Amino acid sequence: MTETNGHNDGPLLQIKDLKKHFTVGRGQKLKAVDGVSIEVNKGETFGLVGESGCGKSTLGRVLVRLYDPSGGQVIYGGKDMFDVNGREERELHRKVQMIFQDPQASLNPRMTVSNIVAEGIDIHGLKQGRERLDRVYELLETVGLNREHANRYPHEFSGGQRQRIGVARALAVEPDFIVADEPVSALDVSIQAQVINLMRKLQREQDLTYLFISHDLSVVKYISDRVGVMYLGQLVELADSDELYANPLHPYTRALLSAVPVPDPDFENERQRTVLQGDLPSPVDPPSGCRFRTRCPQAVEAAAHEEPEWRDIGDGHWIRACPCFA
Repeated sequence: MTETNGHNDGPLLQIKDLKKHFTVGRGQKLKAVDGVSIEVNKGETFGLVGESGCGKSTLGRVLVRLYDPSGGQVIYGGKDMFDVNGREERELHRKVQMIFQDPQASLNPRMTVSNIVAEGIDIHGLKQGRERLDRVYELLETVGLNREHANRYPHEFSGGQRQRIGVARALAVEPDFIVADEPVSALDVSIQAQVINLMRKLQREQDLTYLFISHDLSVVKYISDRVGVMYLGQLVELADSDELYANPLHPYTRALLSAVPVPDPDFENERQRTVLQGDLPSPVDPPSGCRFRTRCPQAVEAAAHEEPEWRDIGDGHWIRACPCFA
């Protein structure tokens, strides 16, 4: 078991062979998430990366129960999230919260910041009256805003401030686990760093566990303890952050890392990039065998006929081992 952030308490969240398929046009199935298994340990940040359309945001939305899964299990704190009801279901809703990608679209423009932040408090009946308002003030100050902001509306804030409001809303019900879905992708680079540092500070202070979803590998490396790489609905590689960035094994991971700019002009000019050919195939009709073979620079014929095995190669480094490179 990997020890992260000083914690070694075992998995808080277990995702087992999770599937989410959507029916599109003439009964076809769009396989957005197609057999993903992940364990997230208490107190760690698990990064999930991949191109747009790989299924990472859909997976996050299943975890917060915005979507029902098509198959598999999600075990949180020893309980199946989709096999509970009543009080247990409410409690799981409270413990798992989400920070959304677009801070403007995720905030109700007709509600004041106070009511946005307190919405979860009201739903779960956590505080009322003066205690409710004091809690809103406390949350705003926790995320770097102030109590004067409580009576304003979302359009009166910058993008970075709106995302801080989104963070405050997620924290309002005292969750243990937060799904952060591209939380800084819509922000300027300088503001990204502020929000990321805020999230790390809150994690230390409130013992939070994160699933951090992003397409930006430099951001993911900075914040994550372990990283999983998704391609076309499946994980293709998973390892500790330092190990994955130092020793990427899957051709897709190598291609993603080669696209990350390095602040060294001489090295940047000399290094070889892996440029993927073509676009991401449709998840409605994924390629047979290895799903990456249609874009893989080292594809072999056998890859079209053999389903790659999800294999632990040691020290928690997992890879979808295709005949091309196994």
